[in-house]
Amino acid sequence: MTPDPLNRLVAQLAKLPGIGEKTAQRLAFHILRAPGEYAQELSQAIREVKEKVHLCARCFSLTDSELCGFCRDHRRDERTLCVVETFADLMALERTREFKGRYHVLHGVLSPLDGVGPEQLRIKELLTRLGDGHVEEIILATNPDVEGEATALYLTRLLKPMGIRVSRIAQGLPMGGDLEYADQATLAKALSARREL
Repeated sequence: MTPDPLNRLVAQLAKLPGIGEKTAQRLAFHILRAPGEYAQELSQAIREVKEKVHLCARCFSLTDSELCGFCRDHRRDERTLCVVETFADLMALERTREFKGRYHVLHGVLSPLDGVGPEQLRIKELLTRLGDGHVEEIILATNPDVEGEATALYLTRLLKPMGIRVSRIAQGLPMGGDLEYADQATLAKALSARREL
């Protein structure tokens, strides 16, 4: 019979996204076999993240200061703002090292069926942020699904009358993808987002 503390640990680990019962057991056994300092450091790291990490006052990214590193970095172009759904999306874009502007994190997408409207997102804060007149272009980098497209369309309708250039990230075939295996919607997006060489 498995001891209760181990069962509790497995149950807590299994609540993490993408972690099933077997992976939770492997992680729990790894923690159990590791030196005591490891478990203490892991526990402390979790505690610190919960106590110290919060939303940036400007872009709503994650930070342990009032403003995140992206907002404090004066080398970033404040004229270009990339709007993303989540912090994970921001980090994915940052890994490309292509975008040199600033970010705004919505913390979700419009989804009326799930009760998520504009009031639940950081849209009002985005509009307030645009009031300073520094932003010349907004890049909408929401996911190419129904909710992401609806959110991009909603934002476009709000932002266009403000005289700000609004663009959408291109969508289409991934690098290394085969045309014959792509679905019709992906191929249609790839064709419409084509660019001159």
